[in-house]
Amino acid sequence: MTRRRLLVWRGLEEWLAESAEVQLGESRLMAVGTQLGEEPHPYRLDYQLTTGDGWVTESLVLEARDSFGERRLELRREPDGSWTANGEAVAGVDGALDCDLAFSPLTNAMPILRERLVDGGDPKEYLMAWVSVPELVVTPSPQRYEPIDTGRVRFVSLDSDFRADLELDEDGLVVRYPRLAERLEVYPRQP
Repeated sequence: MTRRRLLVWRGLEEWLAESAEVQLGESRLMAVGTQLGEEPHPYRLDYQLTTGDGWVTESLVLEARDSFGERRLELRREPDGSWTANGEAVAGVDGALDCDLAFSPLTNAMPILRERLVDGGDPKEYLMAWVSVPELVVTPSPQRYEPIDTGRVRFVSLDSDFRADLELDEDGLVVRYPRLAERLEVYPRQP
């Protein structure tokens, strides 16, 4: 059974807004979203995210607009675990299961859903294909997710000192990402 949800986040320390229409299946996620931000300068970003079975990223298609023009990125994970950006191989991310979109609380969902980290468990380390915004440049990002208790998971960047305790809903989607964003509304409203 597929559930549709409209998620809306607002920035906490910087001006940021994001909305995403999410379709959650038994082991798949599809989302269409828009992110608006002001750092490093005002931009609009539209994206479409598709995962395959096991919440493994298949594609992330992005269009960024700012005062410098428009950029488009088609990021794809190939069946052999390699990644391409606009048809060209991406170095350093072979074997990564997921993408991570800068400033987006949505893309934390895939490893959390796959491992059911919302319910607890052992810490897990991942390599992510991280996408900078609004430049749309893909680089490797080693990360760790550490379950704290039901509904809370600590995100730890393994190549910087950044960490954040994520608050999650029952589906494993971010409600609050300290210093980044908090969700304003969930449609349909949860009982």
